[in-house]
Amino acid sequence: MIGNKNIVCVSNTTWEGFYTKSTVQIMSLLAKRNKVLFVEYPFTLKDLLSTLLGKGRAPVSRMLGMAKRLVPEQTNFDTTVHHLVIPPLLPVEFIKIEPLYKLLLKLNTLIYARSVRRALQKLEMNDPVCINAYNAIYGKNMVGKINEKLHLFYCYDGPNTSRYGQRANDADQGFAKQVDGVIVTSEFLASSMKEFNQEMYVVKNGVDFRIFNQDAKTGLNNDGKRKKVGYIGSLDQRFDIDTIEYSVQQLPDYDFEFVGELMNSNIEHRLSGYQNVKFMPPVKPNEVPGLLQKCDVGLIPYICNEYSKNIYPLKINEYLSVGVPVVLTSFADLPEFNEIVSFTSGKEAFCKAIVREIEYDSLENIKKRIQFAEKNSWENRAQLFDDVIDRLLEKKLKSQ
Repeated sequence: MIGNKNIVCVSNTTWEGFYTKSTVQIMSLLAKRNKVLFVEYPFTLKDLLSTLLGKGRAPVSRMLGMAKRLVPEQTNFDTTVHHLVIPPLLPVEFIKIEPLYKLLLKLNTLIYARSVRRALQKLEMNDPVCINAYNAIYGKNMVGKINEKLHLFYCYDGPNTSRYGQRANDADQGFAKQVDGVIVTSEFLASSMKEFNQEMYVVKNGVDFRIFNQDAKTGLNNDGKRKKVGYIGSLDQRFDIDTIEYSVQQLPDYDFEFVGELMNSNIEHRLSGYQNVKFMPPVKPNEVPGLLQKCDVGLIPYICNEYSKNIYPLKINEYLSVGVPVVLTSFADLPEFNEIVSFTSGKEAFCKAIVREIEYDSLENIKKRIQFAEKNSWENRAQLFDDVIDRLLEKKLKSQ
């Protein structure tokens, strides 16, 4: 293993937030043997204004330079990651005039790259390995701009067409062709992107097993209480409302509890009128295991479409780490879970699976789930990730 690497992660996610993020977990663990700079999600002037109006969560003082843009962050894994917030960029995704869009994107990239170079210089991080985490829109223009010796694309979802339209597809494909290697989170993503880069590696999502297993289930709910059906995560456009509403209607004696940020108002509009449905606001990641422990079954009800085929859901291993049975729609091909969770096709099958998983649960099944999840810890995933970096570094060195 090559230790003491300088790694800069140009991320499309924030460092902090309500839910576990694969990029944050991987970078936190890579920091055990390497020096890591995490570049925060590129907030825009629109995000700045929204936060000033009380409708957003952008780090305004750091964006404006009123507080330090570059700070050390202590992680849950007893490591330190250097965290950079760049100045606000211009919002460009809504611009339809292509020459104007490209011009402003180029200007944003100049600001972006200059901020990263300054941080690298201050930290004395020379010849870094650049990991672009699902940020292909800027990635295409950043290649070679920070004196990196290796450039990787960490792609954990399909193209973000909801925000950037066809530009997202073009950026993902074009960027994948430019970089030294691509790391994806599922076999489906790997197969769909293989034609753009032969150096394709799969590192699936994991779980902070130590944290979740602290609240592992030790028994079954056999005391006559109403059964609790839980979902913890973003309530967004992926959520299959029709399937859930059917189960809510068919199982009036079961309580359905949805915990997370409500990003699709139709979910609340359709379901809030049922007596056996409860919505709760998002909670901190360390509060999730305690909530899961009280659930008799956990749901992952994603709509089955081309976008969701790319998903390897973080919450599947989180549910299993606590020993909770899991019912999913068959939105993605996840064969390693076939024997441990219930994949379903159709709302009737989904509803029946909820009942079956609860009625036939046992202490032995709880133990099997926990043992399965332990193999999928973030420590194991980060080791695989680091191995890929080393392999590509050695390959590039031999080719020079």
